[in-house]
Amino acid sequence: MEKNVISLLKELRAYALQKGLQAAIFYHEEDSYLMRFANSAISLNTNEHLIRLEITVYEDKKRATYSMIADPEKLEPIKKGIDIAAEIVKHAQPLSYTPTLPYYERDVIDMQAFDPFLASLTNADRLAYFNQVAQGLESDEVKLSGIFSNGITTTAQISTTSEHTQYFACTDAQIEVVLAHQQLKWEVNAQQSAQAKTDLSPDQLHNDLALMLDHYQHDQALQLPLGKYTVVFGSAALGDLLDFLAMVGPNGGNMKRGYSFLNEEKLGQRVFSSLFTLIDNPERRETFPLSYDLMGIPRKAFPLFEDGIFKAFYWEQDDADEFGATPTGHTVDHLNLAMAGGEYSLPGLEELLAMPRDEDILYIPYLHYMNIVNPSKGMITGSSRFGNLLLKKDGSIQVPYNVRITQTFEDLFGENVEWLAQEQTVHNTSSSYGKRNPSAILLPRFMCVRGIDISHSNSSY
Repeated sequence: MEKNVISLLKELRAYALQKGLQAAIFYHEEDSYLMRFANSAISLNTNEHLIRLEITVYEDKKRATYSMIADPEKLEPIKKGIDIAAEIVKHAQPLSYTPTLPYYERDVIDMQAFDPFLASLTNADRLAYFNQVAQGLESDEVKLSGIFSNGITTTAQISTTSEHTQYFACTDAQIEVVLAHQQLKWEVNAQQSAQAKTDLSPDQLHNDLALMLDHYQHDQALQLPLGKYTVVFGSAALGDLLDFLAMVGPNGGNMKRGYSFLNEEKLGQRVFSSLFTLIDNPERRETFPLSYDLMGIPRKAFPLFEDGIFKAFYWEQDDADEFGATPTGHTVDHLNLAMAGGEYSLPGLEELLAMPRDEDILYIPYLHYMNIVNPSKGMITGSSRFGNLLLKKDGSIQVPYNVRITQTFEDLFGENVEWLAQEQTVHNTSSSYGKRNPSAILLPRFMCVRGIDISHSNSSY
């Protein structure tokens, strides 16, 4: 497969050189499969195979990109795409800086995140997985819905600055299962991420859903009073918070544009709890890594926060060009975030609910409708959904209606952090829109934070 892709890119490079162009050509291929469930039945079962080409032509401080869906067997339309990009760049507005043309020093073929067994999953495999998750959990009142999305993503790059190419392939799966009560309108949810077939564990999802279902069917529901709570965030809620943190925290370009709560004066200072360590780690296969970025810079483990100390901004090439910084190997479609675990052993949900406690604790497994309220203050808002539980001091459990939190990242990851689970898991952050770009975060199963302010509390499901 890689031979055909590389051969195509070299032929297109030769054409660009023949035209006297400075150009970079990025190849993206996806083989995607989606099985969707609604009302305890398959509502959609589809797949698509797409090849995209992104052609960028450079001319001093000008740059123009033309993107197209391509058929590698038909070269003339692709060459026409190069011609179109060359024509567009003539009319482009010059940038305030000179953009860097990618330069690849060596040939790269990176298959570290590709698993042939996950790549060959069938419709029968996907259906069997869902049947195993749902076994014994559905009823006339409780219906199952969800998705099983998996696929193969192939990317490759070449430019006119060298004859070398980069080629990457990875496999991924993202599963979400929801059990919803038809009359009461509550829902419980479980998710799973996989880079290899061995990552798939339907029994784990089944057990978590069965436990949540038992509490939602038998425990008292209530509206929480507004105020401050000790909150345990589940891995999905924590992962989405980290995703936003990486965007408006250590991103060098956003910092220069005033879209970050961090600045250069805070480098080397403690900004979060000493329990908090976050690394961009392209050595973790669970996060769908690349060994080189799109500019050909090697990707290495890159500490962002270590024991609460802010270590570095990361710089993608274009931001580095604009602001005179040094690129750090972060011209990528997604980071490979890995948050270190703590010392509190909690392998799973059952252990969390059974742990002794000397106060009421609010468990929030998922956050939805999230957005940045004020990037310069690092303030974020989000609403709970799917599976809140109030773990009472006396050992009982209640089911609270959904609540909204609006906090700063300092509130969430600062000195109010009480403990982190020792055990880690993976939260899939892939978007279902646009081109396939599998992404995930390695993180603790749970994080406990004191003093989280509940600003809104629903009066019903």
